[in-house]
Amino acid sequence: MNPLVSSMIMSTILLGTIIVMTSSHWLTVWIGFEMNMLAIIPMLMKTHHPRSTEAATKYFLTQATASMLLMLSVTINLLHSGQWNITNMTNPLALIILTLALTMKLGLSPFHFWVPEVTQGIPLTSGLLLLTWQKLAPLSILLNISPNINSNLLLTLSILSIMVGGWGGLNQTQLRKIMAYSSIAHMGWMTAILTYNPTMTTLNLTIYITMTMTTFMLLISTSTTTTLSLSHTWNKTPLITAIILTTMLSLGGLPPLTGFMPKWMIIQELVKNNNILLPTLMAITALLNLYFYMRLTYTTSLTMFPTTNNTKIKWHFESTKLTMYLSPLTIISTMTLPLTPLMMILH
Repeated sequence: MNPLVSSMIMSTILLGTIIVMTSSHWLTVWIGFEMNMLAIIPMLMKTHHPRSTEAATKYFLTQATASMLLMLSVTINLLHSGQWNITNMTNPLALIILTLALTMKLGLSPFHFWVPEVTQGIPLTSGLLLLTWQKLAPLSILLNISPNINSNLLLTLSILSIMVGGWGGLNQTQLRKIMAYSSIAHMGWMTAILTYNPTMTTLNLTIYITMTMTTFMLLISTSTTTTLSLSHTWNKTPLITAIILTTMLSLGGLPPLTGFMPKWMIIQELVKNNNILLPTLMAITALLNLYFYMRLTYTTSLTMFPTTNNTKIKWHFESTKLTMYLSPLTIISTMTLPLTPLMMILH
């Protein structure tokens, strides 16, 4: 892609999200969403083949439907209260439609159908953008309307997402689809705590983005997209392979890695609010996520796939991929669990 065009598209994506996050008027929020959506379509279609075109079409149709629902809820609220302000969402029907629109944009269950399909059809760099940056705008609106939101609806969608994110990833061999199902499950954890403690949602989002960014950058540096190609990386980049597996286990929420921190804090917060059944169910379902990451670890490190002699000496050659940010990202993604008591004091 032409560098000038690429920089224009990226700046529009950034500007669209910033407009949504800083607006207090529903019309400018909607404009920000539309700018963001239209600008990311060319990024999804960077590589021209039918899969990426299909993925971009699915993404566009889903996001356009969500935007339409958002405008419908805003219009209903306007007719009811005469207000365009974000914080004045008081109509129950408008709030339900708005919650459904935002969860569709985030990819929560039962509107998760587009996330694995779109992520699988696009390049790794675009997948990284889709599963990290694109979550900021809808979540910021959910945080703004969290005092008025229907908590029962949101908790139902959250637990469904955690279940779908766990079960959906079990039978996958494509790493991008595994990351997509992981994203669905993480979004479920974030929205589950939203009505109780919004700052914890922000912490969870920060940790999730850091871990996902690290995993995608590692996959980009080794050019791996399937379980089979990942299982061959120990010949070429043994250290990076070990880091990929550790980061993935952190994404699954295995103690003593960073990924356990948000799960621990969310379960504790829900129990404090006399909610016992939901966190128990969430903790059990999180084991499914952990299982498919453990399976990746097993196939990569504990089994030796048949390889030719040429591949065994590949680690002698220097990698041409840039890995300058990987060291700090890996440390943050795997070693910050001891900071949990500090985080609990801050929250």
